[in-house]
Amino acid sequence: MKVVIIGGVAGGMSAATRLRRLEERAEITVYEMSEHVSYANCGLPYFISDVISERQSLLLQTPESLWARFRIAVKVQSMVTSINREAKTVTVKNLATGETYDDPYDKLVISTGAKPRQLTIPGIERAMWLRNVTDADTVKAALENVAPDKDGQKSVAILGAGFIGIELAENIRHLGHKVTIVQRSNSILGQFDPEMIQPLHDQLTKHGVEIVLSAEAAEITKTGVILTNGSRIDAGLVFTAAGVVPDNSLAREAGLKIGATGGLWVDDQQRTSDPDIFAAGDAVEKNGELTGDQTLIPLANLANRHGRLVADVIAGRAVKARPSLGTVIIGAFGFATGITGLSERAAIKGGIKHAIIHVHPNNHAGYYPGAKRVSMKVLFDPETGKLLGAQAHGEDGADKRIDVIATAIAGGLTIDDLMDLELAYAPQFGSAKDAINIAGYVGNNVFNGTTPTVQWHQLEAARAAGAQVIDVRSPHEHGAGRIPGTINIPVDELRDRLSEVQLEDVVVYCAVGQRGHIATQILKANGAKVRNLDGGYSTWSVAEKAMQRKP
Repeated sequence: MKVVIIGGVAGGMSAATRLRRLEERAEITVYEMSEHVSYANCGLPYFISDVISERQSLLLQTPESLWARFRIAVKVQSMVTSINREAKTVTVKNLATGETYDDPYDKLVISTGAKPRQLTIPGIERAMWLRNVTDADTVKAALENVAPDKDGQKSVAILGAGFIGIELAENIRHLGHKVTIVQRSNSILGQFDPEMIQPLHDQLTKHGVEIVLSAEAAEITKTGVILTNGSRIDAGLVFTAAGVVPDNSLAREAGLKIGATGGLWVDDQQRTSDPDIFAAGDAVEKNGELTGDQTLIPLANLANRHGRLVADVIAGRAVKARPSLGTVIIGAFGFATGITGLSERAAIKGGIKHAIIHVHPNNHAGYYPGAKRVSMKVLFDPETGKLLGAQAHGEDGADKRIDVIATAIAGGLTIDDLMDLELAYAPQFGSAKDAINIAGYVGNNVFNGTTPTVQWHQLEAARAAGAQVIDVRSPHEHGAGRIPGTINIPVDELRDRLSEVQLEDVVVYCAVGQRGHIATQILKANGAKVRNLDGGYSTWSVAEKAMQRKP
């Protein structure tokens, strides 16, 4: 059996090496158009700043090592220029010599990945991007040699505030350069909800990254970027990081089916519309587990997983791809933000019923030195309790909690099940009531109706309908910062000051929701129609800051 694989990074190499372990006699050839194969492209931004100082550490394998161990023929600087499905051949161009030749296949695997989204503006050819190791070498040299601007600073502009844009910004700031991000929308990282991404936005600006939102580049000049509103950003270097698009031109030209997302269509065995051609990686659309819709999820773990699955199918194993959650995390300047499953925005867009909780516990026991807040937002089905999604952020521990929720969603767990998860506990690692358990306790109160809640974005409508809003924190906390137009009745005084409460319609809030829950129970016992502001002042205040960015 002759298997040809187009693309030698995550999906392609996972398919190649797995297939060799299953089929010792298969002839396997991998064509990779760049100079390197099986490299760690997610580490590229950290290489340009010397956080990853050894270039060699990015190169996980070489053509020589892959031949020695797996007898896989890897051809770098080799571009597949066309696929002839009828003849079952690919046409290959050697980029070093210019030689062109045809290579037959029995099975073909397409793993061409994604490419930077190209902006159609004057001067775009001056912009740099970061896709492979050769790009990283070029970028690293350019950053060392960038000319200072009129203020004597080395300035860089980044067009786009997605994952690559944020990672580039952080690492270029590590080099001491001035960095400005230009983002078309009114938020960085649009897959997150506004109150959950604002803290990362604040962390970036705190460390000197200027973020220009609701702005578009009109032209790239030799010395900077001109925006559509006429303003100018000085920049010795400009990067395009306006997202990625599936690199599936080969598939299109070969007449393979393209999905509604623009990604290459595959069935649940990663087979394209041609039964002898398979595909994996960022060029391929995925099935969203919670919406049932096709989507693009350019993640290395999915590319590796689906590449392995392709090899299993080619080897005759009865396996199928699972739908994808889209679990991702990003960090900058010691602060991390992650998401799994549905955001509130995605749930609303998909017409999916959902309930929401926000919690703000510590990452480990508060009495042990170094405890840090880890904030979480969890979505669940209000009728069944089934977990739908979560977001988390903080200096430490956000990754752990997102991974637990992702696993819980994959296992079909409910919000109540989070209460009963037995998670590793010692004071320096967690709490007797871990953040996950607390999310379960709070979610259980909402799910069974013990604590009616109102979300931060519903508060104004509640007030407009006549609700009284009471701050049940201490007078000191109330004086330090409060929701405008609210009165202060500390929870410990609430029973003695019931005459001040509008029992027919009241909303209470505290710092994070815990005292608000106690106040809710006190007022319910006294006949009040009462709701607790979910996530308390902590959630409302950061959301209010995020909303001030709206154009």
